Amino acid sequence: MRPLVDKIRPTAGFAKVMHTILLVLLPIAVFILVRLNFVQLAFSLVLLSKWRMVAVRPRFWPANIRANSVDIIVGLSIVIFMVHASSIGYQLIWVVLYGLWLLVIKPASSLLMVSTQAFIGQLCGLMALYLAWATGPLYGLTLLTGLICYFAARHFFDGFDEPYAKLLSYIWAYFGASLAWLLSHWLIYYRFLSQPTLLLSTLGYGLCVLYYLDHKDRLSKAIRRQFIFVMIAIVLIVLTFSNWGAKVV
Repeated sequence: MRPLVDKIRPTAGFAKVMHTILLVLLPIAVFILVRLNFVQLAFSLVLLSKWRMVAVRPRFWPANIRANSVDIIVGLSIVIFMVHASSIGYQLIWVVLYGLWLLVIKPASSLLMVSTQAFIGQLCGLMALYLAWATGPLYGLTLLTGLICYFAARHFFDGFDEPYAKLLSYIWAYFGASLAWLLSHWLIYYRFLSQPTLLLSTLGYGLCVLYYLDHKDRLSKAIRRQFIFVMIAIVLIVLTFSNWGAKVV
């Protein structure tokens, strides 16, 4: 049996090295395509990198797509960020950040990192959506906001084996879509952050932290009150000091 093990190890090591190389090349290839103005090919390349999702029987496709949804959202968002970057320097920064996501953040499986993945996915998805499609149809913004919130929430709750993950994800998606429908009538931007993105990220982050601390039995009444107070304060400040005449869609 010893020779057999010795033969298998190099193969497994070679496959891992090749997989790592391909992950490193993906952000570089996306960058090159964007620079050549082949944006559609850049989007296609991100989707094709997830080919293993459909390399199974069709009945497994929905589960695989849901499991890889956050990674897909981040990848497509990076392409949008590169397209809208003001210089090649900023595009290279996105290349590095995408590589960091693929090599360090995405493979992690701890509860903290899974929660971080969900937060990054929702933040990047909403930022990219309102950056690229701010003038799109209202129903489109509402639907896509709800989908991004759903996939991010589902990714988060699945990491905790939450029995009501589907229900809670639908609730968060409905809340996100409702907020998007309401605020998209007056789309307000704080530099690169739209108001729906800012509010959903603030509330989502606060609720995720509260859930995480409660799961770890580290959530006291004082901490819960502090987080709720901070979230309400941020929401009130954003809504009160916003220039509601800034943009009407």
